[in-house]
Amino acid sequence: MPSMDPRSAATQMPDPDAIEFVRFCYRRRRVGWPELYDEMCAVAGRGLFRGYDADDLAGIGVGFSLFDMPALACIAAQVVGEEQALRRPMRVVIAAEPVTSAVASDGLETLAPVVPISPSHPAVVSEERTFDVPIRLHLAPAGA
Repeated sequence: MPSMDPRSAATQMPDPDAIEFVRFCYRRRRVGWPELYDEMCAVAGRGLFRGYDADDLAGIGVGFSLFDMPALACIAAQVVGEEQALRRPMRVVIAAEPVTSAVASDGLETLAPVVPISPSHPAVVSEERTFDVPIRLHLAPAGA
């Protein structure tokens, strides 16, 4: 008899197709549990994932009954965590001086384009605020 205990649901390794089904549903609507469960039910009802219906999905370990919900919630939590890690926020760095190439400790060279100041286009003085130094935006992973 299936258990409602989430500890027993997390002990079994899910089928890779089950993980791909949950990932497919998450990418359709980037929502968490229980809204993701609603999306999975809708996808299964329409056969949108490889033509699988609820019975086919039950064969790969994706059940929609109350007893199957803890295992499905564990898979969903794993997939949501992986997908959110791939979409890390980026940090914007405003640099006043041009950045040139640098060699990292692993030997790979990082190149950043240098924006030269053109003498043919001097800064125009007006009532609006202008900058004499070009502003460069550089994207870097948060925490870098």
